[in-house]
Amino acid sequence: MNQLGLPISLDSKMLLDNFVGNKELLEFINQFYEKKNSVEVYVYGAQGLGKTHVLQGTVLKALSDNQNAIYIDCNDSLPEHILDSIDQLNLISLDNVDFINNDNQDFFFDLYNRARQAKVSILVSGSNMPADLSVMKDLKTRLSLAAVYKLEELNDELTMSVLNTQMSERNITVDSKVYEYLFKYYSRDVKILLSAMDQLDRASLQSKKAISIPFVKKMLRL
Repeated sequence: MNQLGLPISLDSKMLLDNFVGNKELLEFINQFYEKKNSVEVYVYGAQGLGKTHVLQGTVLKALSDNQNAIYIDCNDSLPEHILDSIDQLNLISLDNVDFINNDNQDFFFDLYNRARQAKVSILVSGSNMPADLSVMKDLKTRLSLAAVYKLEELNDELTMSVLNTQMSERNITVDSKVYEYLFKYYSRDVKILLSAMDQLDRASLQSKKAISIPFVKKMLRL
């Protein structure tokens, strides 16, 4: 497993196997693993829909297959030394492209082009379609040539599935009525709900009480 020495920690829970969302996107990405084809994918959507989950999950799966893959968050400074190692990579995931500052756009464009030339698979995420990003024109054009997928808002059933998966991994059973209560009185945002479930799980362990509606009301002050 090799992230080429980048000091970036990946969330081991962000696996493609537990991603709930666009099945066509996952099928396209799987070409990289099953057919060993290089792919270019651009994923966009609102915050909390799973863009980082997809990008980190893709890297984690590649690393588990003993391939060289890296995840870079464009919120952070871009590692310039990566240009010298691009031909060693099988996959690169570039998250939050819309946060690239003006000084780094030329570097990002160069990185993307070198990866394409080396037939490295590229996954990029942003909040909007390539044409609507606040980046230089050449970069918009390059990103628009990738396979573009939008992550849609999850309905209550799929959101409940995401939450159930997380709690099942901890061997915790939560009644569906608890989730329905959270949707109605707390939030439908997956990211906010996952954070709340973490909080409830910790409180449940400390108090040795089950996660029930009265417990949720008390802990989240609803």
